Amino acid sequence: MAIYQIGNGKLAVEVDSRGAELKSLRRISDGAEYLWYGDEAYWARRSPLLFPAIGGLKNGEYRVKGQTYHLERHGFIKDTECKLISQTDTEIWFVAEADEASKKLYPFDFRLEIGYRLEGMALKVMWKVENPSEEPLYFSIGGHPGFNCPLKEGEKQESYYMAFDVKDSLQSTVIDPDGFAADHAVTYPLEDGITAIKKELFEYSTLVMENSQIHKVSLLTPDKKPYITVELDAPVLAIWTPIEKQAPFICIEPWYGLCDLSDFNGTWEEKKWNNALEPGAEFAAGYCITIEE
Repeated sequence: MAIYQIGNGKLAVEVDSRGAELKSLRRISDGAEYLWYGDEAYWARRSPLLFPAIGGLKNGEYRVKGQTYHLERHGFIKDTECKLISQTDTEIWFVAEADEASKKLYPFDFRLEIGYRLEGMALKVMWKVENPSEEPLYFSIGGHPGFNCPLKEGEKQESYYMAFDVKDSLQSTVIDPDGFAADHAVTYPLEDGITAIKKELFEYSTLVMENSQIHKVSLLTPDKKPYITVELDAPVLAIWTPIEKQAPFICIEPWYGLCDLSDFNGTWEEKKWNNALEPGAEFAAGYCITIEE
């Protein structure tokens, strides 16, 4: 495990080779830290990469070609030592590839590159998945960054807001008590795209907005000024905080995948929002985090 740094005079970033996980996103002018610091009392992670699964699998298992495999929630890359392949002052890339250990959990050949690039007050998070095999590659991939909320000591999270690039309402898939997706959604009203961060938003643990509803979401201070914005092109956006613990962070999660449905009994290839990559093909995706000045 090693911690690597990049910076551009405006923002400073730290990345852990374990899982190629973002560990710090700091504004240099005042030292303000925007990324959650990882407290086991609430949630020990900071920004894990979710691959090749997102969320939970029924009974912790899935089937490929008649064989059953066991995989923990959110997959195994988050705990995999990734190899540094390039680094400049403002950009860094890591790689993880299939090996004997990974194939016991996930019987596919893959090459996964994870990159971070600073551009002004923005951090671009980039993923590339390559299929080096002669058979299709099926996978999910997603981000799980946690951001400090409230931002300042002495403030309360319930005084903060979220803003979306839709105006009237959010349609959120219901997550059942076992952590699986139900076949129906609930509607949460917005006022000109804004909602207060309140307990009612997380009545089903996590907001899960499917079908590319959202492409931009911001966290707002108590005076409704945005301080961090995430832009995405993913089909699913999840927003989570352990609200019952009054945890001082909000996770904004672009997902190319989804947890199992409550009544799912299919194979790995049939999972909702799973990605299929033909032999020799490449999948590229990611998201952008902007610190508002």
